[in-house]
Amino acid sequence: EDLFIEPLHPYTQALISAIPLPIPKSKRTRIILKGDVPSPLHPPAGCRFHPRCPVAREECSQAEPEYREVKPGHYVACWLVA
Repeated sequence: EDLFIEPLHPYTQALISAIPLPIPKSKRTRIILKGDVPSPLHPPAGCRFHPRCPVAREECSQAEPEYREVKPGHYVACWLVA
């Protein structure tokens, strides 16, 4: 439930923004990802999402973020989430 209420990773935020709303007149800001999906055989260095991430920083391309619990039962692998 927390995942839908407060998505923490930028990729999760983009995925949830693409879910159609049950009320047609409701509006939601869509997050449109730019760039190509990286090869699963040759993923990029660092965070695998950084080439398409709208908020990526240099550190995102340098090292893979650790998967950690940021709230009870809510885990994320992102340098930008405290």
